[in-house]
Amino acid sequence: MLAIGLWGLDRGGMWGDESVTFLVGRRTVPQIWQLLHGMDAVHGLYYLFMHAVLAVHPGEVVLRLPSVCGAAAAAGLVAALGVRLARPRVGLWAGLLYAVTPLTGHYAQEGRSYAIVAAGVAGATLLLVRAVEGRPRPGWWWRYGGVLAVTCLLHELVVLVLCAHAVTLLLARVPRRVWLDWGRAAGLVGVVVLPLVWVSQRQSGQVAWLVVPGWDKADLLVRDFAVGPEGTVFWVSVALMVVGLAAKRLAAVALPLLVLPPAILMAVSQFRPLYHERYVLYALAGAPLLVAAGFDRVAAALVHLRPRGHRLRHGRLVTLTGVLAVALVFVQCLPLYRQDRSPAHRPENLAAVAAVAARDIRPGDPVLYLPSTWRLAALTYPKGFREARDVALSESGPRSGTLSGLETAPGELRHKLAGVDRVWVVADSKVMRSGLAPGDPTDRLKLAVVEEEFTGRQKYVSGRVTLRLYVRRSVQATVPPPAARLGAPRPTQAAPSSPTRQPHPVPR
Repeated sequence: MLAIGLWGLDRGGMWGDESVTFLVGRRTVPQIWQLLHGMDAVHGLYYLFMHAVLAVHPGEVVLRLPSVCGAAAAAGLVAALGVRLARPRVGLWAGLLYAVTPLTGHYAQEGRSYAIVAAGVAGATLLLVRAVEGRPRPGWWWRYGGVLAVTCLLHELVVLVLCAHAVTLLLARVPRRVWLDWGRAAGLVGVVVLPLVWVSQRQSGQVAWLVVPGWDKADLLVRDFAVGPEGTVFWVSVALMVVGLAAKRLAAVALPLLVLPPAILMAVSQFRPLYHERYVLYALAGAPLLVAAGFDRVAAALVHLRPRGHRLRHGRLVTLTGVLAVALVFVQCLPLYRQDRSPAHRPENLAAVAAVAARDIRPGDPVLYLPSTWRLAALTYPKGFREARDVALSESGPRSGTLSGLETAPGELRHKLAGVDRVWVVADSKVMRSGLAPGDPTDRLKLAVVEEEFTGRQKYVSGRVTLRLYVRRSVQATVPPPAARLGAPRPTQAAPSSPTRQPHPVPR
């Protein structure tokens, strides 16, 4: 898992969500605390952690290293669960299957908290199993509660795993004493998480872009959780998972973890949309456990058909066969991994936008950001926009306690734009295509002015972000034609598909 995560880690550009982590993590602790009062409280602990990480070296690779380590830790913990609940070879296969699942590799290379959250949930699940089986050491349940509470502070929707763990205890038919111990640990998690839930409710507008999930989302999640999202490998994995249900001890842990958090979140999202696959990435750990258990049962049945003398010699051969099978699956998924390591596979590449800006923006050219959150491009890669003049900014993000700063009033901005003959716009591609009026008055003015008084010329599109030059109509005859000044990228580069795509750069 570590090798897969490190492979191609330097993609050559951050996308919107990663740039938020990068910018917030580089602020001072008081500035981060001030920002959390207005947005992203759900990621507060993660931003403070990344503040310490980026203090070592503020770079793209360092930004993603914690996720790589989190994915590696999660793979090891999944393996440990397989060993504990079945046998060593089941743990080995489950850990390897988790590592080669394309979705795991995707989030292992994201500068966000989801891979770390998956490791926290896997660790808490292993502590639960150890506490239930045998005699737990003093404070063992508090360790479980503490790990789960910290993981919930990294993302509050981890609290759904308590439902999965409760079903695990129910299926295991644990005595009343265990229920009481677990209840106290769960109470600790609730006490820690409730203040975060209260604060994040006031910031719920940040997930207004989410939609009600349908059966298509459920089908996509099933395929993303599979080692091979389509074809023979997918159906073999599904069949082995069904066979793995016969391993009741393992299934009592893996099945609730795999099914309940996504199912509950999808059900809640029918009334209040909150679902995204990355919010339940931690549930993925249940799938490789079931697949490995199913393969172990099939292998055991085949070995049992052989004479007794041959059975004793086939243990290591079966283990090796499983490892080779995982290796073949990894080879089959290589095209997906190569595609995922391309900057074009993310919703946008802010480094590419900044590179075009650095080449084509003249000294003193005004620039507008529509909406203002796309100022992320200039804040993340300031060298690309150092020649530009940000005409709308009145107060920077760190000083105002906002992500991208405060902008001037519409009247003042109109006055500033009255004296310019050309202006660059960094805009949401969807807004520019649809022509829908933005909700913010200043953003509405930007769109109205460039559409009514200017003519669009050069354009570069990187997924959700469009960089375009606008020239005032009265002077456009004096402006030379753009020809091929934008270089290699095609003027209307299409946005790539991505499992993490969303219409707004500010994440939850």
